[in-house]
Amino acid sequence: MKLLVLGGTRFLGHHLVTAALARNHEVTLLNRGKHASPTNVETIRGDRHTDLAKLQGRRWDAVVDTSGMLPRAVKAAAQTLSDSVAHYTFISTQNVYADVSSPGVSESAPLRTLTSEELDEAYAIDTSGEPSYGKLYGGLKALCEQAAKSAMPGRLLTIRPGLIVGPNDYTDRFTYWVVRVARGGEVLAPGRPDRFLQFIDVRDLADWTLSMIERNETGVYNAQGLPGRLTMENVLDECKAVSGSDASFTWASEDFLLRENVTAWTDMPLWLPEEAAPHLKGFMFINCEKAVAAGLRFRSLSDTIAATLAWYQTDHTNDQLKAGITSDREQSLLRKLHAIR
Repeated sequence: MKLLVLGGTRFLGHHLVTAALARNHEVTLLNRGKHASPTNVETIRGDRHTDLAKLQGRRWDAVVDTSGMLPRAVKAAAQTLSDSVAHYTFISTQNVYADVSSPGVSESAPLRTLTSEELDEAYAIDTSGEPSYGKLYGGLKALCEQAAKSAMPGRLLTIRPGLIVGPNDYTDRFTYWVVRVARGGEVLAPGRPDRFLQFIDVRDLADWTLSMIERNETGVYNAQGLPGRLTMENVLDECKAVSGSDASFTWASEDFLLRENVTAWTDMPLWLPEEAAPHLKGFMFINCEKAVAAGLRFRSLSDTIAATLAWYQTDHTNDQLKAGITSDREQSLLRKLHAIR
């Protein structure tokens, strides 16, 4: 199969390319060259916002759009490729859903919308770097899905992942816990130990997405780990077991964390307040039965942790983690916590 990937150098794209090469597919990338491309692939240097003409006159069996964020850019890419590819995969997000206040959100649930003013705001953001669209993100992705569908009717596969974890994760949301627990000592842990988490290993997502493309599957699929299977305590305990550290866990209540201005998801990755954020109660319970029925399978948690730790220790031990609190702040919070107990 001849596969075109829009993006393909950082996280999910990197693993999609790796899986495709392992299956002897021929891969072409279109990207700006800001990150190293995998070896043994053709790379077309260009910005998807301005250089789509570089794709004209070529043919591929399928395209994977891992980088589409603006509806007009996705529409332009899909229209440019409509006569050049038989199948288009758009990587979306579970953030497209308008309401995740209850568990069990499925693919048919209502999607976010944006006002014309919000869309104008998004289009005004400079795309030359790596822009963040904040609260507009889910609505933009929903509109991107619609743009791809209108340009590729009957040929579109839309994947809606939730939290993606594993090696090459540049957000460090999962990596923080793997690294912090491996370092050992007393670890500040957020919220209830038995609070459920939901995420997917990037390699499982990449392998399954590629299998769906190979079978020429279309439609919309949530792609997440099984809900109600893993707790925060499970994850931290497994991090300790895999790394062999002497870590111990001190659990801080939601009230304490909020009172100390600890930011959910950034200062304390994977933590979402339960009482203070009832609109997110279903965020870690997305229904992924359709994808599982279509062959999505999950590796062990220990495999994910071990691979993430090995990747970090190989290439990134001198990097500043992008998520999680500093050691000094953690120690300060632990002292405060012990003082009131």
